Amino acid sequence: MLGGFSTNHLFYLVNGLLWTVVLSALAFLLGGIAGFVVMLCRVSRRRWLRRLSLFYVQMVQGTPLLIQMFLLYFGLGVFGIEVPPLVAAALGMMLYSSAYLGEIWRGCVESISRTQFEASECLGLSRWQTLLDVILPQALKIATPPTVGFLVQLVKNTSLASVVGFLELTRSAQVINNSLFQPFLVFGVAAFLYFCVCYPLSVWSRSLERKLNVGRR
Repeated sequence: MLGGFSTNHLFYLVNGLLWTVVLSALAFLLGGIAGFVVMLCRVSRRRWLRRLSLFYVQMVQGTPLLIQMFLLYFGLGVFGIEVPPLVAAALGMMLYSSAYLGEIWRGCVESISRTQFEASECLGLSRWQTLLDVILPQALKIATPPTVGFLVQLVKNTSLASVVGFLELTRSAQVINNSLFQPFLVFGVAAFLYFCVCYPLSVWSRSLERKLNVGRR
């Protein structure tokens, strides 16, 4: 292939892309579970829960994801706790996802008219029943497009995992470039592979937004 770039190099990058997808899936699923808990705390009637969850969100959003990965991978090593690169990257991105998804979903829940809550109370529904049966089904319609949009950003942010030695797509490109010394070619192919994953998700997000008529709410 071009400039010494062989099919073996391409397969190596594709393998890195597969690990990028795995890391993205782990971060999104685990972060989504934690983010749902964060959202529930943020809309809770208990002030201490709201304040505690707000502090958590501000701490995660107020510090770079790269620093969080450094602390998990290198920082814990100071105390004798060895964390594998995949675990450090997944935990860091899970914390990142939980804070942002929690805030996205909180905004969607709070965008539902207060009359929905009041009507549910008149029907004798508990707070949990109101959220589960009345509010969340409506909020889901609003939350779907921005959630998919966040997933696109999450896939691209997996590139930061390369700094802790995790062999995802960006790290794979760095390894190949160290032997070929052709950064434009190698990272250009890596960028194209990122595009192949992110572009369909972006199109899907816009399609969902049109179908769900979120912009008219």
